Amino acid sequence: MRNRQTNFVAKVAPILLGALVLSGCAVGPNYHRPVVQTPAAFHAPDESQQTTTQTASFADLPWWQVFHDPQLQELIRTALKQNYDLKLAVERVNAARAQVGIVRSNEFPVVSLDPTFSGGKTDQSIKSNIFSLAGDVTFQLDLFGRYRRATEAARAQLLGTQDAQQTVILTLVSDVASDYFLLRDLDLQLQITTETVRTQEDSVKLTKLRLQHGVATTLDVLQARQVLDVANAQIPDLERQIGQTEDAINILLGKYPDNVPRGESLSIETSDGWKWSETLSPLLPTGLPSELLERRPDIREAEQNLVAANANIGVAKAMFFPQISLLGSGGAAFGHSQFAGSHIPAPPGIGTYAAAASQPIFEGGALRSNLRYAKSEERQALIGYEQTIQRAFGDVSDSLIGYDKYHVVRERQEQSVKDLQESVNVSLMRYRGGTATYLDVLDSQRSLFSAELTLAQARNNEYQSLVQLYKSLGGGWK
Repeated sequence: MRNRQTNFVAKVAPILLGALVLSGCAVGPNYHRPVVQTPAAFHAPDESQQTTTQTASFADLPWWQVFHDPQLQELIRTALKQNYDLKLAVERVNAARAQVGIVRSNEFPVVSLDPTFSGGKTDQSIKSNIFSLAGDVTFQLDLFGRYRRATEAARAQLLGTQDAQQTVILTLVSDVASDYFLLRDLDLQLQITTETVRTQEDSVKLTKLRLQHGVATTLDVLQARQVLDVANAQIPDLERQIGQTEDAINILLGKYPDNVPRGESLSIETSDGWKWSETLSPLLPTGLPSELLERRPDIREAEQNLVAANANIGVAKAMFFPQISLLGSGGAAFGHSQFAGSHIPAPPGIGTYAAAASQPIFEGGALRSNLRYAKSEERQALIGYEQTIQRAFGDVSDSLIGYDKYHVVRERQEQSVKDLQESVNVSLMRYRGGTATYLDVLDSQRSLFSAELTLAQARNNEYQSLVQLYKSLGGGWK
């Protein structure tokens, strides 16, 4: 008996060993990150500042260290808790994680049990109570890595979904900050317009008084009302934009449209010029260009799509090879039957085992077409990966140029406002002295009003470019 067992083990052992060796193999290419030639420096107004030794990056700062307004920080925190797009992204991650479990389950045996209980009494006075238990085991040998490659693809898709969630966070933080700065800019424009209305109302009163004393004309009064009418006409439009921007912010926060609490004022006008609530640096570190591939979640998502497509090639190739299944079943019954005072025991347990193989012979070209499809998907993923990197560098370049130039525009616009303010003062003095017409005053006041609105917009552009630079460098989601 022992010899028979020894011979059986000797015969089966090589088969099992071969199966284990083959199960460690997987057809299809192993993934290697493609070599992408990235620029040595970002394209910026002053590329000499973008050195290869610059390891620090503006994007490494968490958003609460970039946006200093406490009210803006609270809005971002609320959005990260309540935004519906972010909630959907979280659920997509949960679904992808569950999908990994579904796909990976194919690598394990399937075991099922079928318990039954029967009993009763027949016309021949046969009584029986029988409990039977049957079990089946099915296991598909993954000799060519079909299921392991499928699991690899599912895991890559999970990681890509997690990176997509980080992209949603990055975009959400940037959108809340962008809309908030726009709201504060509109508040500033409304403030400038309201102050202009107040000033022009005083000017109209003064002109009417001069008309009553015979030192002004009716034309002077009508001209004085022109700037007042223009300013009054802009107030409803600014209020419309403010209300709609508040609605946009509340939607980002996962709330219904409502008012938005304000934090610090964007700026105030002093005798020395405009004083801004935040001093923005004209130069910000960008970090190494090569680090952009790891910092931006959309690039990482594109790479995970490439990993999944690469693994699916292995799945398609494995379908050309045989599929081997191990089958086993067994059962036993417990109980007895009683007839004429005699007990009849239940039949003993039984079991069977088998191995089956399936080799595709003719599929009408389906397998080859499936492989070509998988390879095409992989090439598309590679192109998408390279394109995402290219666009990322374009985003950074545009943001660097925009931030630098908007900073210069704002500084020069501040000087223009100072000059026009002085022009208004001089023209008023000349008009009161009788050496100039009110048309000169009107032209200088109209120019000043327009320049102040342009200055507010220039400061908003500077803030918006700061947000875009932070986003393009991959900051905001940590």
